[in-house]
Amino acid sequence: MADYVIMTDSCCDLPAELAEELSLEVLPLRLNMSGQEYRNLLDGREIGFQEFYSRIRAGEMPVTSAVNPEEFCAAMRPVLEAGKDILCLCFSSALSTTYQSAVIAAQELAEEFPERKIHVEDSLCASMGQGLFVWLCARQKQKSLKELAAYAGEMKGKVCHWFTVNDLNHLKRGGRVSATAALFGTMLSVKPVLHVDDQGRLIPMEKCRGRRAALLALVDHMEKTASDPANQTVFLSHGDCLEDAEFVAEEIRRRFGTKDIRIGYIGPVIGSHTGAGVVALFFLGGQR
Repeated sequence: MADYVIMTDSCCDLPAELAEELSLEVLPLRLNMSGQEYRNLLDGREIGFQEFYSRIRAGEMPVTSAVNPEEFCAAMRPVLEAGKDILCLCFSSALSTTYQSAVIAAQELAEEFPERKIHVEDSLCASMGQGLFVWLCARQKQKSLKELAAYAGEMKGKVCHWFTVNDLNHLKRGGRVSATAALFGTMLSVKPVLHVDDQGRLIPMEKCRGRRAALLALVDHMEKTASDPANQTVFLSHGDCLEDAEFVAEEIRRRFGTKDIRIGYIGPVIGSHTGAGVVALFFLGGQR
């Protein structure tokens, strides 16, 4: 096995057992709810996924924070001291300062460990889109660090993200829709469909009347851009609405014959900005 470690952050939203199976080093982002700070750990041991979404539905408003340079230094240093290099795959720089923190840490440690290599990659991805990207890279661990870094740079623009939210008010808080649009959208049962663009930004794409139409729109977009959908692994994440995610999965199976569909929770840091009821679809396509 190549003598380097793949490092990422908890916005990848991978199931904890899969991250462990892939031997990933995962740094947690944080959130503060009602004066209590929690680490966004993949196994949810500091704040469970259902508990988090129950509190969101009850009206609590979390504040999130990125991984800082000191935390990256603390995680990277033991790896370097063990004589290993690092490939760090980070949450989109358009949505968080986590990537910049990793870059700062890598620059500091390069002076301390001049014989070691640290490659930091801006995934331009989020949630299980980042998870899919990290999973694809980890499956190529037989490559050298240089080869895998090149593969990562090539693949990240092919990870497509499509999602819909159930409550426009969380997007309003994040500045993604206006207060007026949120008010009238909620009154008219308008459900926005958004994606993450080539620069890793969150972009509203269309408005659907009703939840079912929005869920089907995710699959419509997959139909337009997916590369060989029957034979790829598709990731789905959800904000405590498993039945809706399973509805999307079944529609994907029906249309494309896709066999490998993996469903997981959206973690509390991403969920703080999307609210409960979000459903997100991630797959490989010729373009985002």
